[in-house]
Formats: sequence, structure tokens, C-alpha cells
Amino acid sequence: MKNKFALLCFALVLAVSSCSFTTKTFDTDSDKDKVLIELITYVIDQGHYNVKDIDDEFSKKVYQDFLESLDPLKRHFTQKDLNDFQVYELLIDDQIKEKEIDFFNLAYERYLIRIKESEERYKQILEKEINLNSKRTINTDYDNIEFAKNAKALKTRWEDQLQFSILSNYYDEVEVQEARAKESDTITLKSKDELLAEATSQTKESLERFFENSEELRREDWFNIYVNTVVEQFDPHTNYFAPRDKDRFDVSMSGKLEGIGARLQKQRDNIKIVEIISGGPAWRGKELEVGDIIMKVRQEDEEQPVNISGMRIDDAVSLIKGPKGTNVTLTIKKVDGTTEDITLERDIVIIEETYAKSTIIEDEESSYGFISLPKFYFNMENYRERNAAADIKAEVEKLKKSNVEGLVIDLRNNGGGSLTTVVEMAGLFIDKGPVVQVKKKNGSIEVLDDTDRGTIWDGPLVILVNELSASASEILAAAMQDYKRAVVIGSKQTFGKGTVQSFADLNRWMRNSSLGDMGSLKITTQKFYRVSGGSTQLKGVESDVVVPDRYSYIDVGERDYDNPLPYDKIPEADFKVWDGYKELDQVIEASQKRMNTHEQVALIEEQAKWIKAQRDNNEFPLNYESYKQMMEDNEAKAEKFDSILDYRNELVFKSLPSESAAFEKDEALKDKRNNWYKNLQKDIYTEEAIQVLKDLRDNIKKSKLANVMSEEIKQ
Repeated sequence: MKNKFALLCFALVLAVSSCSFTTKTFDTDSDKDKVLIELITYVIDQGHYNVKDIDDEFSKKVYQDFLESLDPLKRHFTQKDLNDFQVYELLIDDQIKEKEIDFFNLAYERYLIRIKESEERYKQILEKEINLNSKRTINTDYDNIEFAKNAKALKTRWEDQLQFSILSNYYDEVEVQEARAKESDTITLKSKDELLAEATSQTKESLERFFENSEELRREDWFNIYVNTVVEQFDPHTNYFAPRDKDRFDVSMSGKLEGIGARLQKQRDNIKIVEIISGGPAWRGKELEVGDIIMKVRQEDEEQPVNISGMRIDDAVSLIKGPKGTNVTLTIKKVDGTTEDITLERDIVIIEETYAKSTIIEDEESSYGFISLPKFYFNMENYRERNAAADIKAEVEKLKKSNVEGLVIDLRNNGGGSLTTVVEMAGLFIDKGPVVQVKKKNGSIEVLDDTDRGTIWDGPLVILVNELSASASEILAAAMQDYKRAVVIGSKQTFGKGTVQSFADLNRWMRNSSLGDMGSLKITTQKFYRVSGGSTQLKGVESDVVVPDRYSYIDVGERDYDNPLPYDKIPEADFKVWDGYKELDQVIEASQKRMNTHEQVALIEEQAKWIKAQRDNNEFPLNYESYKQMMEDNEAKAEKFDSILDYRNELVFKSLPSESAAFEKDEALKDKRNNWYKNLQKDIYTEEAIQVLKDLRDNIKKSKLANVMSEEIKQ
């Protein structure tokens, strides 16, 4: 099973309740897991855009994918286990129909046994001296290697994996020490044995964290993975969300939560603060700091605190979060070792990196607006409270007051979001007309229009995309491209997600149930299409100006998932191409010519090919000298690409007046923006976007002049 990128690429707005469901009752007092299987397969059968047969082929895929989810590095199960599991390889489809979960139970219970054995195995191996002169090699292409034949072969696999880990850590330690020795002749050099001991300790700590995390996973967590293995056979974006997972999704899409405003991480048995979020209660109180450990949590209506040492991170977070206006008292072990109680009033915490941000870019003659949009966010409970379309409109209005002559919207790495939001956003740049077409399960096609006459920006427009621009990002880029409203600059094609998902609250079928919260199902209910009729599914949006990046030769996108829906076309919608540019093709051609002959772009493409070659190499020596030689050869080749990071454009980046005023109270925000500007100054894509804006600006002037002359001739 191919590795999937953790990409937030959803297009959500239409409720599953709008689908035509037949009436069905479920046994609300039966086994919860069995009811869940029955419930989700029913909802998929009734609501999924492209239901497939649950047959033997379906069973084989669930079987393979779930075992790989349990043991992705193939270091726990042996062929004996597979022999026991294999009886279910062609029976899972029947079990699903009969609401049975025997395969899951067997695989899960066997996994618990094997994980304990693996924990003991790695400890025994690490007690022995590591051989740095081995003649063996290791293959890290775990997707395509077989499970170990027996316990002896499994032990050898563990030995190889541990040796490889220690070897790479040891090489890094040697490199760091040599670099420090060059900088200073006063440092105390460590011996080979000391460095090897440190490398071994790093590997041991990494494995300790792995097994601690494994112990934190409950049966329900693994069953949720099994359920997702089943539903993802229909398409990669149909997913089951347990209640906590749905809460996290809501936070990611709205960019806000109610709590104290601190990011937490579990380290061994401790819950440690790893970030204080600007503007939140912890930030305002100035008593908590990064590195503090939360030992106990007491609610305002309780006398006794709860000790959270050793607690699951999810359980600890649920105790610390809470409704706005309520108090929570934390017993903190400070970085300096002291202990104190700190009381905070919970509040709404805004996660600013979720939201649109803008800057003014100046060159030697003009200024331009640049807006970065991380996702098409919206408030799941109250759309009008805050959403990406309204925020983009506000940013454009502020940039207009600064007299910018062109606008760039950066959709790179934007995985999507609300379908409603992208339709509203497109309407900011076109007078009126269709933005996207949506095809339903029954074959009917709905055209989603911008109905508001007029635009808030009728000047030059550039859209930046890459291979990770998905879903709603592709809708906006495609619409602007079809209308010839903007020039799209970026990767050869975008992600290629042309499907619409909706959430079904599974509890609606479980009234008066004693089984508890059943969670939600995100289900693919529709496909969307460009106004020109083509789907973005699999094909994505092809950039007008193609510029390579580090992802150019790596498997990224919908086409690299299992079970994607196919590409197809529908008739073109009725729309009128924007006539604000003349000779747009010449602007695009000139930009592509600049990129094709730019030394920096050539170097980026060469690096992308080199990265692809590195990723395709899965064979590594377990001999230190051979490994060292391989690394030195790679580093020598990589040095050629160091100048990519040294590149600087001549653009000047300035914050908007409203944001500059906020810096006086928020140093963290100021630092974040300065880091953003530094990255943009290294970005050739931004530099070219500004050059295209200049060409479009001149193009518009020519167009207006031509129109004036035409009118004069008529008169």
C-alpha cells in the first residue's frame, strides 16, 4: 500500500442528509463495533458517489492494507501469523455483510502478543556490541519486501534495522564532532566508543517512544484504523472519524479552539508544553513557558486535581481544554525545576497560521499585493463568523488602499476546504458567472455560480500552485484559468482531487442508543468539474507557466493513491471569458521563456531529479566505511544545490499598516512575518509572479488604450 501524504484536501458543504436514504433501523444495544461496521457500509451504499461491490477482490485489499497498517516495517508478524490470518483473505467481504469482525479480532490480539515480543527482542539486541564492519545490506523498501519466514529471520531483520539506525546516528555524531573541531580547537573530542554509545542511546530512545506510543493505543484506536481500511477501498477520501478525530478536523478547518492556547507533546510519561500560541490565555498570562511540564489538572468545580503523568496525550488535552470563561488550574514543573500552581481562564484561541496573510511587495518602480492562503477554512458551526472568502476580500481591500498594481494569491500546499468558500472567492475576481460544476450520484449536474455583479479586484492577477494544491485550490485556479482572468504559475499539474466530500453524523441513526458516540463518516458524494467541462480528478490543473520544484519527480497526488475515482468530462458551462487582457498568450510565453533559461530554475530541476534518484535507492550497506562513502558521495553531489538556498531576489517586503501596529504588542507575530519574508526573498516563483504582474499591468494599459482608440475611430 502506497504511503499517503497527510494532506487536508476536503471540499465540504453539502450535508449527507441531502442524499436519498431509505429507512433502516439498527440494533442500538448490540456490540458497538459490529453495529459500526453495519452502519458505515449502509451509509456508503446509500450515499457514496461510486459504490463498488464488496466481493473477494475487496476482501483481499482490506486484508493486505490492514496487515500493513499493523506492521508497516514488517518486523512483528512472521509467515506463521500470515498462515493463520490467511483463512480470512477472501472472507472479509462476507464478514462485513454478516456484521462479524473475526479477522480484526485475530489480527489485533496477535499484534498485541507480537509487539511485546518485539519490545523484548530489541532490548536484547541492543545489549550486544554493534558490528560496524558487517558485509550485509538492508532493503528499506518495506512495501515490497516479504514478511519474515520465521522467528529467526525476524530477529535478523530487527538486527539489520537497529544496526542501520545506529550506523546513521553514529555517522551524524562523527560529522557533528568534526565540524565543531574545525570551528574550535578547545573542544574535548569524544572517542569512537563514546560516539557509538551516544548513537545507540538515540536509537534506544526512539524505540522507547515508539513502544510507549503503541501502548497508548487502545483497541478502539486500532478498530478505527480497521474501519478506515474498509471505507478507503471506495476512494481515498472516504474516511471514518471517531469523535475526537472529528473535533480535530473542526479545529483545523475553523482555525480556532477553546482552551489555554498551548501545544502539548508527550515525552516519556510527561506532558510538556512545546509552543505557546500567540494571543491565547497562556500567552497573555506569561506564567507558562516552553519546556514546562504539566503534572496535574484541576477544574474550577473540583477540589482535587487529576494527576496526568503517564496519561494518554488525548486524555490529558481533554482535561486541559474547556469552554470559554471557565478556569483550570495546572500544577507545573517549571524549566528551572520549581513547582507551582497556575490558574488560567480558558478562552477562544485563534490559530493564526490557519488564516490568510498578506504583504506588500515593492520593486524599483511599483508595489504589488501578495496573499498566502493555507486552506479554504470556515467555521463548521457558523459559516459567516469567519471564512477564507471574507478574509481574502478584506485583505484585498487593505492592499488596494496601499495602491498595489497587481495581486498574487499563493495556493501552494493548500489542500482545500469549503466549496462554498471557493465559489465566493472566485466571485471577487469575475463579474458574474459559473465557477464550478458539480455532478451528483444520480448523474444530475449543478452549476455553482457567482451571482454578485462586479469585482473587488479587476487588476492583474497571478495564482501560484504546486503539486500539493488540491481540491478547492484547484477549483479556484481552474476557474481563473478558464476565464483567462489570471496566469497560473507552478508545477506541471496540481494534486488532482476532483471529488466532494460530506460529513454524515452516524448518531442520527442511533437515537436512544446506549453505545455512545458513533462518530462521523466523511463520504464522497459528488465530483466537481471545471466550467470548461473537464474534471480536475487525477489530471489536476496544468499551470500556464510550468516551473519545477522539489516535488516535480516524486509520486505526489491523487493518481498515486489507491482507489481514486476516474477522470471524465461533462459539457462546458455557459460562461464569458474575461476580456481585460490583450495578447495574454504572449505574456505567458515570455514568462515560460524566462523560466526555461533561468539558471536557478535549471538547478532546482536538477535537484528534483536528484531527490527522485535518492528516494528510489532503497539499498544501504551496514558497513560503516561503505555507508560513510555513500553519504560523502551524496553530500558532494548535494553541495551543488546549496546555492538554491543562497538565492535572493531584489524584492522588498512590507507589512500592511494594521499588522505593523500589531507587532508592538506581539513580538512572536513579528518574528513569524519576518521569517515568512525571508523565505519569500529566496523564492524564484514569487519573483516571477511579480514580473508577470508587471507584464499584465502593461498588457491592460495597452488593452485600454486600444479600446479608447477604437471608440474614437467609431465616433
